[in-house]
Parts: sequence; structure tokens; C-alpha cells
Amino acid sequence: MNLYQFLKRIFRLQFRVMGWKIHGVENLPKEGPVIIVSNHVSIWDPVVAACSVPRDVSFMAKEELFANPLLGGIFRRLGAFPVKRGQGDTSAIRNSLKVLKEEKVLGLFPEGTRSKTGAMQKGFPGMILLMEKSQAPIVPVRVNGTQNLFVRGWGHLEVIVGKPIFPEQLKAPEGVENRREWAADQIMKTIVELKA
Repeated sequence: MNLYQFLKRIFRLQFRVMGWKIHGVENLPKEGPVIIVSNHVSIWDPVVAACSVPRDVSFMAKEELFANPLLGGIFRRLGAFPVKRGQGDTSAIRNSLKVLKEEKVLGLFPEGTRSKTGAMQKGFPGMILLMEKSQAPIVPVRVNGTQNLFVRGWGHLEVIVGKPIFPEQLKAPEGVENRREWAADQIMKTIVELKA
């Protein structure tokens, strides 16, 4: 058992005690490349999202988390890789496409940073670029109850996994100037509307 599987097992036990509920996990394709995109309100979101699906997930994470060599090494062992936020990070794009080329699951938080209010923020269109280049479907995920998880999260932890969205389903209507931005907005809207 590798470190990822060991920690996943530990956290799954803890989350079950907390009344964790998962809906729609059968929507995640069992094989092939997949891009999971989720809302982001807490540092616990990647842990909860990863524990909620049967496949291993490689998350793109802000480069600041890798500044400490020890923590950075642990994150890399867990399949995560850094991204420089607020700029076109070609290295992060290459790493993302490598994950997808190997037919694995890539995890993204397209808002780019945590929402302080819990309201959905605008999603970056980079996820659409990755979808187009890899032809991998996007699976929308909504995580609820992760704010103050180990303080007030008991009994309120919930994950909803939506149906996969394939590139051909995101055809922008005529007159749309920025096709990727339009498609990103559709994905974010889908996450907001996910219900158990």
C-alpha cells in the first residue's frame, strides 16, 4: 500500500465517523483520462474530493504549498504538482496533460483560490484548454461542509459527483467571442446546480 492509499484509508474512516455522504460516485468513468473540477472553500477540499472517488486523483496545487521541501516532497508523492497562479504556467499544463495521457484522473479547482463566502467564483478557462487537448471528459464535483471541517463539519460533510461532460457537449452558440470562457462558465454553473 502506497502513501496515497494509506492516507486515503485513514481519512475515509474519519469522514465516515463525521456523517460523510457521497452521491453520484457511479458517474466517474472507471477508466480513461478524466478531469475532476470542484468548488473550493477549504484546505480540506482536495482531501475530501480524493477520498470520495475510487480512482487516485492528481491535483494541481498552488506552488506556495511546495515551498517547504518536506511538505513539497509529500505532496509530490501524493501525485500533486505545482502551478503558478495568475499566469500561464506551461509547466503545469504539461504536467496536467501527462496525467491525462497516462489515462489517470486530474483534479482541478478552477476558481484558482478558496471562496471566502462559499459563493462560486468565476472559473478559469484553462480547464477547457486541457479538455480540448486531451479529449478527456470533465466531471463536475460539489463539496459541501468542509469549512471548519473538524469544528462544525460533523454531520454536514457531503460530496456530489456529477455526470461527465464531454468536449462535444460544450459547443458555444454563434456570436460568442471567447469560446473557452463561455464553456468554463457552463461548467461552473453545473457545479452550482449539483444536487443530491
